[in-house]
Amino acid sequence: MKRNQPVEHVYFPEGGVVSIVAVMTETGSVEAGIFGREGVSATCLLLGADRSPHDSFVQVGPMAALRIDADRYLDMIARSETLRTVLLRYVQTALVQSAQSMATNATHRVEARLARWLLMCHDRIDGDEIALTHEFMSMMIGAERSKVTITLHVLEGTGLIRAERGRIVIRDRDKLEELAGDGYGIPEAEYRRLIGPIGRASVVLPFGGQTARSE
Repeated sequence: MKRNQPVEHVYFPEGGVVSIVAVMTETGSVEAGIFGREGVSATCLLLGADRSPHDSFVQVGPMAALRIDADRYLDMIARSETLRTVLLRYVQTALVQSAQSMATNATHRVEARLARWLLMCHDRIDGDEIALTHEFMSMMIGAERSKVTITLHVLEGTGLIRAERGRIVIRDRDKLEELAGDGYGIPEAEYRRLIGPIGRASVVLPFGGQTARSE
């Protein structure tokens, strides 16, 4: 989806990962959020806007998706309170994710930010291999490419991942969660609370400080 262009279609991914990217004129692009088979594109339509200032593109694929015309989508939402409620709950989880990304990028080291982002991608794919380039990763976490490269070497050296050309293999998810700390878990728990399962490991519940586990 191109920024500042009227939304013509809405997509429900069946796999892969889609990035929502804020384009900064002077400092480059940075990720504002991601979604996969748990989500839907063009959340702006649910809030009464016909376009978004952000770009959306497939980051991890290939990806198949179900597509519906925007007008028909809005008509179905107007007819079904149940559908509208579920989609608005999804908007809530997307807002929580965006806020968590902002807080994490502002307060956490590159290692924790990268660990969080790898976990989020891992939640949305089958298997442990994620097709990614260093350039994409640097944009996603708002860090220089050289820092991402060094951080990947550190994570690989400690056995958390295996880094190969154009792909990352998750080797120790539990340790990645430890490294991500409180940067990871709250958006996932909010999704579980409002909609249904996501992810394959423990997450921090947004209230009460307990943990839940889903495999």
